[in-house]
Amino acid sequence: MPRAPRVRLDQPRAPRTRLLPEYDPEAFGRFSERIARFLGTGRFLVWMTLTIILWVVWNVFAPAVLRWDEYPFIFLTLMLSLQASYAAPLILLAQNRQDDRNRVTYEQDRKQNERSIADTEYLTREIASLRMGLGEVATRDWIRSEFLDLVKEMEDRRSVFPSEPASESDEGDR
Repeated sequence: MPRAPRVRLDQPRAPRTRLLPEYDPEAFGRFSERIARFLGTGRFLVWMTLTIILWVVWNVFAPAVLRWDEYPFIFLTLMLSLQASYAAPLILLAQNRQDDRNRVTYEQDRKQNERSIADTEYLTREIASLRMGLGEVATRDWIRSEFLDLVKEMEDRRSVFPSEPASESDEGDR
């Protein structure tokens, strides 16, 4: 019995052949958005209305040999149904892509808001710590009031203990 070839797990598999054609989903999505954008304009409505009016007028008033769609306008109904059957999924695809972009934008906005809140809280804590630190720092007004208190205290002591006369000196104590 012949052995099957050994499969190497350290290498990627060879690509398989596909029966369906491959396409770029982004290119198709951009194309569907352009179509959806055009379908939502007044220009499209005007062109569609003119086309239908010309279709009906031609098939009513043209010579019988040149008419391609008689009165019940079944071919016109088929064309409009075909257009609607393609327009609806393309519009939904465009809306889904827009929803995805909005979701990414909202997520980025949410993360930015979280960072802003964290920064604001950090700055708030820093300001509070600076205020607490400044409460312990000697300010000019506080130092001035301390000097004034000392001067007043010294004046009070002079009044209680008057200075000795100038004739007596302390040279002998030296």
